[in-house]
Amino acid sequence: MKFAVMSDSHDNIWNLRKALESISIERCDLIIHCGDFVAPFMFAELAMPGIPVHCVFGNNDGDRFLLTKTAAESNGIITLYGAIGELEIGGISLAFVHEEEIAQGLAATEKYDMVCFGHTHKHFRDKKGKTVLLNPGEIMGKDGNPGFCIVNLEKHVIQRVPIK
Repeated sequence: MKFAVMSDSHDNIWNLRKALESISIERCDLIIHCGDFVAPFMFAELAMPGIPVHCVFGNNDGDRFLLTKTAAESNGIITLYGAIGELEIGGISLAFVHEEEIAQGLAATEKYDMVCFGHTHKHFRDKKGKTVLLNPGEIMGKDGNPGFCIVNLEKHVIQRVPIK
């Protein structure tokens, strides 16, 4: 099983499209988005490949009502969790949030095999006890290094994928 982890797309529809193309080519089974979509039109883009998307709000997400409504109207493609998402994927327990401080706290519990977060716009990977802590970096490209991560559970590999 493979899944993509992304964050901080901030309405950059062009970089999101490039990421989704790579995710489709890699045949990822699902997408985790750690927040800061900003506008609801980004959900239409995320739903296009037909890959299930699990996501949480970020601190810059605008109209949360409309984002929630748009996710609910995605025919089950987009699942929006609020502040903290939790999943069991391919035998691992996963939590995902936007803020690093919350991610650090969740990782410290060692309840999860992996905790993903965004917000800082910087790729980061660490291990706290048994828990992998992962920030995929930003889709937006504000800091000049847009990208996301692909997690391959069968090969036990986390790959950073730059967006060019």
